Amino acid sequence: MSNRQNTWYQRLGERLGELTRWLKPGLGVKRWLLLVLLGITLIAVGLGVMILEVYRTAPQTWWLPLLSAASLRFLARPVRALIFGGLGLAMIVIGILEFNRSLMRPFVRPGKKVVDELRAHRRRERGPRIVAVGGGHGMSTVLRGFKRHSNKITAIVSVADDGGSSGRLRRERGMLPPGDIRNCLVALSDDEALLGALFQYRYPEGDTQLNGHSFGNLFISAMAEITGSFEEAVAESGRVLAVHGQVVPSTLSDVVLLADKELPLVRTELRVAGESKIPQMAGRIRRVWLEPSSPPAYPRAIQAILSADLIVIGPGSLYTSILPNLLVSDLVEAIRSSRALKVYVCNVATQKGETDGLTCEDHLQILEDHVGSDLIDVSVCNTAFIGELPEDVNWVYPGDELEDDYAIYKADVIDEQRPYRHDSKKITRVIMDLYQERTGPLVE
Repeated sequence: MSNRQNTWYQRLGERLGELTRWLKPGLGVKRWLLLVLLGITLIAVGLGVMILEVYRTAPQTWWLPLLSAASLRFLARPVRALIFGGLGLAMIVIGILEFNRSLMRPFVRPGKKVVDELRAHRRRERGPRIVAVGGGHGMSTVLRGFKRHSNKITAIVSVADDGGSSGRLRRERGMLPPGDIRNCLVALSDDEALLGALFQYRYPEGDTQLNGHSFGNLFISAMAEITGSFEEAVAESGRVLAVHGQVVPSTLSDVVLLADKELPLVRTELRVAGESKIPQMAGRIRRVWLEPSSPPAYPRAIQAILSADLIVIGPGSLYTSILPNLLVSDLVEAIRSSRALKVYVCNVATQKGETDGLTCEDHLQILEDHVGSDLIDVSVCNTAFIGELPEDVNWVYPGDELEDDYAIYKADVIDEQRPYRHDSKKITRVIMDLYQERTGPLVE
């Protein structure tokens, strides 16, 4: 067999394989394909009756033998039905496929097949309503994994950031800090490659006006002036990035995070104001709180929590990313009232100046000290301690008696390339398994 024939058979096999994938359950295509076939069949029956009537009543002319030959009357009727039916079905399927391909070409990413995009979309449509609470790189990690499982994701992000580009915009323009919100929008984006890189682009040193600012922060700032509100600017930015879900602030109040830190070697406490300054000051954090002390929660965040199927708290900086959200009392009460499965994801490594020397049990105890008990159904702790960590960073180990006091699920969830962070696929797979263990498996 020649190479040309092999290539032809290979292409035919790929075509047939693609056709069969359209018939798999869950795409919502077969019912409409059957309706199309039924309509074409009725048209064919009507056309056949008309031709038969003409053939029977028309006078003998030169074109009647041609019509007889074209209708394959010299073959048995079952054979004729099989030939015409097969040809018609092939033409219908090829026509529909090519029509869909032409119609969807502007909306399908290069290198992706329509059937793959449709299957992924259907799977995400059937996914649970997920709420993720936190901020920073940890939040981006879980969101990046969850967008493969659901389109109904709400990321609730702290607005206590006062450092870097976000802090400058907050001080100079009087707006809420957009940094963590920008990171979450990028993580939920349908295409992180280009738009994500654009939103994360940071202007280099040397320009006194743009020095250190990220393009995404400036974009949200400009959008806030155009739309007239910060929350509307975030929503419009999400539409630009085609995010899977929504990103909302925990509160619209201009809050400041404060901490009492115990200084090393002396029995003295120091009060530190500002999220960015807390990890920079030496000493152990005793407690954190917000000023004003009782900021109202953003209503859309409350709505998302109360309608959620799954609520995930963390991972992220315990004192400066997670607790600033949970210190919004209305938000905590909504989480406590929700019937969703509530999962806390403990960090895999400590954070210098914030959680030095803490274990998984310490993380959970600190959460209870600040927001009370009975908030979390199950906590996920890492069990893989491989790879090199940065200087002054240590593993967060689960204690021997941890399971006596808390509901714990242990698993390997680290990123092998960056062991001080979670792997997005691993951690979301673990959480989805816990969710499905409670609710039953989702239909793929």
